[in-house]
Amino acid sequence: MNRDCSHSTKMKRPYLVPGEMSRETFCRFRDYVTEKLGIKMPDAKRTMLQSRLQKRLRALGIGSYDEYYDYVFGARGMETELSYMIDAITTNKTDFFREPKHFEYLAHVVLPGLLETANKTRSKVFRFWSAGCSTGAEPYTLAMVLSEFASRNPVFRFSILATDISKQVLDQAKDGIYSAAMADPIPPPLRKKYLLKSKDPREATVRIVPELRARVSFGRLNFMADDFGLGNIMDIIFCRNVMIYFDRPTQEKVVNRFCRYLDSDGYLFIGHSETLNGLNVPLTQVSPTIYRRRGLA
Repeated sequence: MNRDCSHSTKMKRPYLVPGEMSRETFCRFRDYVTEKLGIKMPDAKRTMLQSRLQKRLRALGIGSYDEYYDYVFGARGMETELSYMIDAITTNKTDFFREPKHFEYLAHVVLPGLLETANKTRSKVFRFWSAGCSTGAEPYTLAMVLSEFASRNPVFRFSILATDISKQVLDQAKDGIYSAAMADPIPPPLRKKYLLKSKDPREATVRIVPELRARVSFGRLNFMADDFGLGNIMDIIFCRNVMIYFDRPTQEKVVNRFCRYLDSDGYLFIGHSETLNGLNVPLTQVSPTIYRRRGLA
């Protein structure tokens, strides 16, 4: 079977709205999603999964969820369709300056501490990682905060890595184009400094300035990988509102993998609806949803 989006317009058979997804088929999708992506998917999510995948079935001209499963996990589908399926079943909610107290703590507590190290070494580049970056609002927020701090403290140097499992959201993040409404949480002085308005008055869009986009490196990464393959140890990791989709054993595994790449005094920021309580991880809580690395993994 050779179907993908580029071929769907050539198909002659009429598209039929698929029937309800059977529990057996749901379980086949669920088992893959849980094993390969770490995302928990209870039976109550069947209707959600059915609704989200229906758009992909329509795009491909496929008439049943069973047929779609066979396609996506066939040789061609694994190459061309799997990333679309992952996008359909994952949530990519993101905002600029989301959970602002994190950025206040970063600016007023963490960065002054890093500056002391910078003043001593004069050569260190501090490394920040936005893990699960979605369409880029978080790493670009980090870039604004860090750039402002560096402008006042020239000895402070930094790099930002942003990763996500979804190729599609990474492509959007690299472009750095957003609706003007999405930029509302950005303080006006930073909007003026770091955003460009569309020249087309019919488009209510803004774009991150090239200088700030150049501060962020984007890459694809699956938290279920045993080895993340990062080339550097990170000083700060932001992984917010991602682990809520994992069960507790998976959360523990993922956080310990983060700690392999976190400096001995580095920080991990998680979402305000998340907690590491009860997990066996080498971290100490220093503020609500903010943890600091202690000892070895």
